[in-house]
Amino acid sequence: MDLTKEIPRSPKVKMDGIVSLGRMLDKAGAFNEGKLGEYDYDCPHDKPVLKFLGIDGATFAQKVAELKDDSAVADWVQRDFISKKTPQEIAAFNEERENWRPEPGPHLEYFEKMRSQIAPDRPEIKTWFDLLDLEEKRPVLVAHA
Repeated sequence: MDLTKEIPRSPKVKMDGIVSLGRMLDKAGAFNEGKLGEYDYDCPHDKPVLKFLGIDGATFAQKVAELKDDSAVADWVQRDFISKKTPQEIAAFNEERENWRPEPGPHLEYFEKMRSQIAPDRPEIKTWFDLLDLEEKRPVLVAHA
């Protein structure tokens, strides 16, 4: 994927039942090709997914390069990682990630500055997933309380 010309999947899109996994796969592929553009791989957005799976960013990116397509990566992730998780663990992970909000301090200040630039008329936007979607020109219809 060339993230200098296109955007990664929304963090809300599930792959193998896990939020952000498809987005991370897009970024890993772009990282491997040297086409990340303004995006980061193995960043604070990716690290919780990697931790949940039990793999590091370098190994994940290497496997993405080796397998080459979404379906092969999905099969590998399902077989080696997701199959070892309970439905409750997956649901809890997804809920925590979908409600990921900036911590007070510099992260909150950065979030609020970014939101004021991207969507100054949307003070109800409180989660990183919603802000990323707005930044990438995806509609955010239901804001979080």
